[in-house]
Order: sequence, then structure tokens, then C-alpha cells
Amino acid sequence: MKSVIVGTAGHIDHGKTALVKALTGIDADRLEEEKRRGITIDIGFAHFELPAPDGSRIQLGFVDVPGHERFVRNMLAGVGGIDLVLLVIAADEGIKPQTREHFDICRLLAIRRGIAVLTKSDAVAAETLAVVRLEVENFVRGSFLDPAQSPIVAVSSLTGAGLDDFKSALAKVASEVPAKNSAALVRLPVDRVFTMKGFGTVVTGTLVAGTIRKEKELEVFPAGKRVRVRGVQVHGSPAEAAVAGQRTALNLNLAGLSAGDLARGMTLATADTFHSTSRVDALLSLLPSAKPLKDSARVHFHAYTTEMIAEARLYGMTQLKPGEETYAQLRFAEPMLLLPGDRFIVRQFSPVITIGGGVVLDASPATRKQRVEDTTAFLNIMRDGSLQQMLAARVARRGATGLRLNDVPGEMNIRREEATKLSDAAGLVWCNQVLVSPAAFAEAKTDVLQALRKFHDANPLVAGMSKEELRDRVNLGPEVFYRVLEKLVEEKKLELAGELVHLPGRGVVMKDEEAESKKIIEQAFASAGLKVPSLKEVLAGLKVDKIRAQKIVTLLLRDKVLIKISEELVFHQSALLNLRHKIAALKTTTPKIDVARFKDMTGVSRKYAIPLLEYLDRERVTRRVGDERVIL
Repeated sequence: MKSVIVGTAGHIDHGKTALVKALTGIDADRLEEEKRRGITIDIGFAHFELPAPDGSRIQLGFVDVPGHERFVRNMLAGVGGIDLVLLVIAADEGIKPQTREHFDICRLLAIRRGIAVLTKSDAVAAETLAVVRLEVENFVRGSFLDPAQSPIVAVSSLTGAGLDDFKSALAKVASEVPAKNSAALVRLPVDRVFTMKGFGTVVTGTLVAGTIRKEKELEVFPAGKRVRVRGVQVHGSPAEAAVAGQRTALNLNLAGLSAGDLARGMTLATADTFHSTSRVDALLSLLPSAKPLKDSARVHFHAYTTEMIAEARLYGMTQLKPGEETYAQLRFAEPMLLLPGDRFIVRQFSPVITIGGGVVLDASPATRKQRVEDTTAFLNIMRDGSLQQMLAARVARRGATGLRLNDVPGEMNIRREEATKLSDAAGLVWCNQVLVSPAAFAEAKTDVLQALRKFHDANPLVAGMSKEELRDRVNLGPEVFYRVLEKLVEEKKLELAGELVHLPGRGVVMKDEEAESKKIIEQAFASAGLKVPSLKEVLAGLKVDKIRAQKIVTLLLRDKVLIKISEELVFHQSALLNLRHKIAALKTTTPKIDVARFKDMTGVSRKYAIPLLEYLDRERVTRRVGDERVIL
């Protein structure tokens, strides 16, 4: 059965609650004070089924809002998730201040469908009713309630006159409402929290997206805590699941939370996907009746059931004129969950009146300062581009850092599977699970090659650059860096030798005297065994200068031909390998060895013995126990 959320709007005492009761039989005024004072103070709820023109059934959930100016903030908490609005105007009073403000709010929230309802039709003569109808037609002309496409219906909740016509009109308009996406990621803005004996904590709200079933785990925003759904009710009746577009009540297992940790304004959503934010980039519109809004002005911000103080930073202007729109960054006093496409209302800080609204374009704005032109170009795509273009732009703005695939659903409010398809269609480069734009990937390849050229030019006697040193030099994340290396190897633009990277033909290029010096150094240490000379003595006898000699040593150390075991001692790798074999062979006859025996076995002095034993400890050939070494 199709589910549609219907909201009321209009001035105080124009008959909104009475209309809902006449239609559904449910009194949406649930508070004792509301019944005593005869006015709606907080949002109320009712439900009803209607036959659609095609014979199917439509399930209607009603959100009845207060009309008094003092309770507009409560009205805003209920109007966020509605599919169509009933603009209620009493025939004996006509259009009043809250009629205008509520109507402005509905337009700013981009509500697309509705019905203008002239209530209390029994209280006026036919001629007066006709005048009020004409007034209303002029008032809504050119809007989503334009009489050319939306009905104006006169009813009397007292006598029942016009109710059948109203039901027919409501069924027709409701059947035209597109179904919400029940397969989307879950979001339930919370509008009520209470405790029921025998059930525990219950939250209610309009499920704006997704499906919630029993035992589902959800995340509470902005707290980031987890809750589990123990039970589901839809329009007051138990259900196996609630789907997008339904008034939903959830009985929760709070785990580490208490009922006091939940409140109106919070949101339940799919776990491990979204992130709260303290700033969003948005398209901000100002009503023609509002005063100019200065850059950095504070406003009251309303989105779904959330109310927050925000600072409006205007892009490229010092003030926003009435009736105009601009891109702005809204900075909040506290974090909340907002996503691209969310509509919002802003009210003047003082006195508190509705002055505008808009739509969130980016809930993950760049933290570093950008040029206004670049921000505007990006937000233009967020406003008018396709999902594929939006993803490409979000990836491109991150340069070679890229965007993790796991972060796309939370940033764009799409499922991972859709993100994967969009990235392929957009031609993005996959670096493991990180997405990078083709331009940024090409630039990263160029940076790697340039870094290697500079290294080779400065170090002609060094075989290559270590991977980690190169990655640090070009400042790339591991996923992107190793994909760049892989691609450059495929293109035969660089070569790998173990952990070393070098350009083709740019390994070690030595002159004759350098090659001869390298051979002399290696032979000097290879022939010495464990009784090695000092490195300084060996280098002093070479034909090459000190700088080139040191580079040759660095090359031998990198290739592990020579191994440095202390600041003063360098050995040939063959000598250390023979030593390890000798020590290992002793294990069967002599499982332990001390310094004296080691000196006797190797023929070296204590100056060499202690560093060599410590080397064997580091290599896990031996383990020191007191004054002895256990052979492992």
C-alpha cells in the first residue's frame, strides 16, 4: 500500500485539527494543555486510508502543526518530511499572518503538491465564500498550489459539508505523489521520545528514506551511539517493517544509552555510513519580505526536526538582498546529520521570523580555504549536475588524495553499489579502494617521475630510491602511490629492484675510477673476514674524492653487500653469513657461548666481539642471558 505524509499549515484557530479529526476520527491534540486551551501547541498525528482513483488503497499519515506564531518552531519540526500540504484558511477570516508564513515555509521546503482548504464554510454566506475563494486563488497563483493544477476545496468540519469532495481531491493529489525510496539508506528524524510501561523507550518520526525492520541496528546522530530496534509500529499498529513515507514508532534497545540521551532533533540512520557535520555549503534564498542578510549573520536554522543556531557565511558578497539567492556556508553551534538535497528554513535571529531557506549541496565541505570561483564552480555541479558528475567533482577536488569508496555513500547519500557503478561510468581511477580523477592520477605519475629524475641527478652512484622515501617525497597515500608505481612499470617508465625504484637506464652509472674504487672497497672487506679494517682507512686509499667514495659505500650498504653493525664497524655480508653458520653449528654440542669463547672461536678482539654478539642478538641467532648467549 502506498504511504503518503500529509501536513497541515495555516493560521491559528483556522480549523486544522478539526479538519483532521473530521476526516480521520482522531483528535491530533494529544496534550492536556492543548485540550484545555483549545489550540494546538505541538505537532500531532493521525492516520487514514483512502481509495485511489485506480482502485488501490493509499495510507495517509497526517502531521497536524500549530498555527500560533509562538509555535512556528514546533510547526517546522513537523513539516520537514511531508509529501503534500493542506493549506487551511478559515472562510470567516481569510488570509492571516501565519497563513503567509506557513505558505512561505512550504515553498522554501520545495513541497510540490497540496490543496487549499477553505474551512468553516458553514460560518459565512455563499457570496462571502466566493470572495474568500477569489482571494485565495490570487494568493497561491504561480505557486505549487496554483488553481490551474491544484484544487481549492470548501469544507465544514462541523456539518461535514464538502468532506466528500475534499476526500476525492485528496485521493487524486495523493496518488500523484511519487513513492519514497524504501531501498535507500535509512533516515528517521526523531520528533517524539517517550517511555511506555512494559516496552521501554519509544521514538517516533516520519521515515524519510529506507526500510526499518525488527532487530535492525541503527546509529543515533549526532551522538554516534548504536541502538537496536526491538519493535516497529506504523500508524499505531505493530508491523514487521516500516518503509519510507510512513509515520513510524520504534521500540528501542538502547544498550549504553538512556531515554534522556534521545530527543527531538536527533536522527536515526544506517550505521557505519554517515558522519555528523558542523558546517554545510548550501544554496540560500531570501524571501522578498525579509530584510537584507549580512555576511556572517546568525540565524535560526531548521531542517526536519532539528533546530540550531547557525552563522551564514556568504560566498562572494557582503550581504544577500531580499528575493535573491546565493551560495553560503552555514556553520552550526553543534554538529548534526545533514545530507545533500536536504531542505531547510532560516529564521531571523531576533525578532524570530521566517526570512528564507534553501537546500544543502555539500555536507562535507573542504576544510582548507579555496577560491570563491572554485567553490562556486563545484557547487554549480552539486546543484545542477547528474550523480555521475557530482561524484567526479567530489573526487577531483581531493586531488591525488582521492576519495575512499567507503566514504562515498555517507557523502552523497547513495548505496555502495551505486557508487561503484557511478565511478566506473565517470572513468575514475581505482587505486585499491580509493577513487582518483584521471587528471590527478596523471599528475601523480608526473610527480613520481620528476622526483626520481632529481634523485638520480643528485645521486648518480646510488642504485635507486627506496619506495617509502619516494612516497614521502611526492606526498601520496599508499593506495594511490603503489597504483602509480604499478602503472609506470606497465608503461616501462620506471623499474623496480626489490624496495628500490629507478628510471630505466638510470641505475648506477659509474666512471672507470668509481667502478675500480667500488671493487677495492668490496675486496678489502671480503678478504678481511671478521678482522675488518676501519672504513676510514679503506676510503683514504681510493683515487676518487671523499664525497664519491661515501656514495659508493652507501650503494654497497643499500645492496647489502656491506653491513654496518655499529657506528664504527662494517663487515662484508659473506663474513657475517659464515659467522651465523658457525654459531648455528655449535648448538648441538654447545647450546651457550660467552664472550671469551666467542673471541677464541673467531680470533677477534673484544672491540669486535661485543658488537658482533649484539648483532647476532638482533638477528635472533642468539639471545643474551646474563653474561652468556643462548644459541637459538
